[in-house]
Amino acid sequence: MMADEQEIMCKLENILEIRNKTIQMQKIKSRLKIEFEALESEEKHLKEYKQEMDLLLQEKMAHVEELRLIHADINVMESTIKQSENDLNKLLETTRRLHDEYKPLKEHVDALRMTLGLHRLPNLNEEEEKLSLDYFEKQKAEWQKETHEPAIPESLAAAAAAAQQLQVSRKQDARQTATFRQQPPPMKCMPAATAVCCVFVLFFCAKIKSNRFKSEMQHSVVLMFTVFQ
Repeated sequence: MMADEQEIMCKLENILEIRNKTIQMQKIKSRLKIEFEALESEEKHLKEYKQEMDLLLQEKMAHVEELRLIHADINVMESTIKQSENDLNKLLETTRRLHDEYKPLKEHVDALRMTLGLHRLPNLNEEEEKLSLDYFEKQKAEWQKETHEPAIPESLAAAAAAAQQLQVSRKQDARQTATFRQQPPPMKCMPAATAVCCVFVLFFCAKIKSNRFKSEMQHSVVLMFTVFQ
């Protein structure tokens, strides 16, 4: 009888232990399930973070390359502006020289016209304001106004330098195209000898009695003045 009771007590203790261990297993299993779900979620988030990082790096390199191209365009534009300023200065000197040549010729022609009772020719600034030398001097002052380039942040400058080193082996961008500028034709001036000839022709026409021949000669002289004005 005692042996049976001990066996029953032993079985009850085993059942109690099984129950306690089973409850403990269920708790661990639940925690394991929760942790595994968190692991999957974190792994998914990590994958998204890495993808976002790759996109940010690609965007960074795109901006760095764009900044490098902007710097290259700025260098080309600075060279173009410098060349254009030199061309403008040369044209201004040519214009001033032509004005200096035109002034004494006009004074001489006006004096000859006065001897024949003709009105003097209009001055250049009376014909058109742009032909005045003061106009070109004013334009030169505007051309020579300095333009200050805004300071580039050090981080952008460093990024541009890094991009420049990465792109050393590449060929220069095809965007750097040569610019062509058409020079305006020089102003025409009437030689002094031609002006004198025209005056004498007019004087000769005044002595001619034939109206038809006189009209043809005067028309030719007017055409000569029109060509050289």
